Amino acid sequence: LDGDELELSRRELQLLELLAGRFGATIQRERLIDRIFTGEDGVAPNALEVLVSRLRRKIESSGLELQAVRGIGYALRE
Repeated sequence: LDGDELELSRRELQLLELLAGRFGATIQRERLIDRIFTGEDGVAPNALEVLVSRLRRKIESSGLELQAVRGIGYALRE
């Protein structure tokens, strides 16, 4: 971001790509879980929230904001 390299896990990168691909739009939480944790049994109920928290910390200096849209999902915005 902004010419700086980020070290992202595979799932962090998937999340960022999904959100950036629909920049500014809210993506439903269930859709994100389905796309990121495909075919996995026993995904912890807070797995997406943990992933979002880690990604937020890594992109905070870029001017981008990973916003929670209550009751719906998440959006990537400036």
